[in-house]
Amino acid sequence: MDEYVLVERIPTVEEFCELRRLNGLTPKSAEAAARGLPNSVFAVVIEHEGRAIGMGRVIGDGGTAYQLTDIAVMGAYRGKGWGKRIVAALVGWLEANAPKSAYVSLIADGPAKELYAQFGFEETAPVSVGMARWIR
Repeated sequence: MDEYVLVERIPTVEEFCELRRLNGLTPKSAEAAARGLPNSVFAVVIEHEGRAIGMGRVIGDGGTAYQLTDIAVMGAYRGKGWGKRIVAALVGWLEANAPKSAYVSLIADGPAKELYAQFGFEETAPVSVGMARWIR
């Protein structure tokens, strides 16, 4: 059976680490994932025949600030609208649950910015720029 299901749930540590590793996202340790995933505000997983083939999460403080993160779709399933379905589910949840004036941000890698623009996200530069620091 060739069934795909979008499930509102947090990915398991194993799913999260595998989807990041296999999809060009910076790898995360199992320890980091085990600590962080339960703190997700909202998350979805695309399942195909019982296997996670895509995911996305909303993180944040639950009121003033949210971030879309960890959006990934396995290579063999790209170009079929799954990334758009993931983002639509995350944005739909935010529109239904986040209070007015909440700030929603994300970091767009490469051409993904075109996908996010379809949901109202705009580049912030030069007014503001993203900054990051890794804990090594």
